Amino acid sequence: MILAIFLIIVGLAVLVVGAEAMVRGASSFAKKIGVSELVIGLTIVAFGTSAPELVVNIISAFKGASDIAIGNIIGSNIFNILLILGISAVIYPLSVKGNTVWKEIPFAILAVILVFVMGNDAIIDGLPFNAITRIDGFLLISVFIIFMFYIFSSAKNGAESEEVKIYNLPVSLFYILAGLGLLAVGGKVLVDNAVLLARLAGLSESFIGLTIVAAGTSLPELATSAVAAYHHKDDIAIGNIVGSNIFNVFWILGLTSVILPLPFNAAVNADILVCLAATLLLFLFMFVGAKKKLDRWQGIVFILLFLVYMVFLVKRG
Repeated sequence: MILAIFLIIVGLAVLVVGAEAMVRGASSFAKKIGVSELVIGLTIVAFGTSAPELVVNIISAFKGASDIAIGNIIGSNIFNILLILGISAVIYPLSVKGNTVWKEIPFAILAVILVFVMGNDAIIDGLPFNAITRIDGFLLISVFIIFMFYIFSSAKNGAESEEVKIYNLPVSLFYILAGLGLLAVGGKVLVDNAVLLARLAGLSESFIGLTIVAAGTSLPELATSAVAAYHHKDDIAIGNIVGSNIFNVFWILGLTSVILPLPFNAAVNADILVCLAATLLLFLFMFVGAKKKLDRWQGIVFILLFLVYMVFLVKRG
């Protein structure tokens, strides 16, 4: 028990170091090759910080723990928006690019809607089962490929003019790869030991997936976005979260269900609706107060809503 708690703390420390390396390397790399930081945040950083979700989901699928796999994705997306963007906006108000408001955030909204539609076979098609099938997985990956084409087509936009410490390409890539490695290792160490503690407490797989696992696998996003916000790297802070939410559904859930179809527990519909509401609220906040900006008060609202959701989960059990 004591060893598990110690390893959780070690995992968190490794995540913070990895996040710092990731932000430094990604910012320098963006400047060096003339690509916008938003594109880097939506691709390299988002993919890297989503690596723990991918590992956990594949392992969960092979172990037959579909509640953990699906709960991990939905819970992570809720955690990303309500808590991580909330904390990041409190650290430093985040300006949001027009493309993110009108294209990337709607993509994230579409992702949540598709999970609901694909998972509820009994409600929509009248079938005797609910599952995210291999066909569903291939469709999700197809949409993900379309999204990646869109992202790289926008790479022609040059890097922003703000001051960034620039390293040579090998050093920048080293920082990125080292950050990725530390994030993956730190996330796995933390999640493994958190799940162990949760199971010793007799919690359900669904609860573990939506809370312990989701929070643990989202810690790379938390560390990366918080550090990015502290350094006033708005595009990396925002792009990391929106990109990770898109990656989580279209790539990770898609790939997981292609490897092994996932039985869908209809009880998670309530959590999907919370995720949809959180993503819609992020979109609406872009038009309240300072336009295309997530202010500190909006970050506080997100954090309070996250606490309410956690109370709901604990009472539901």
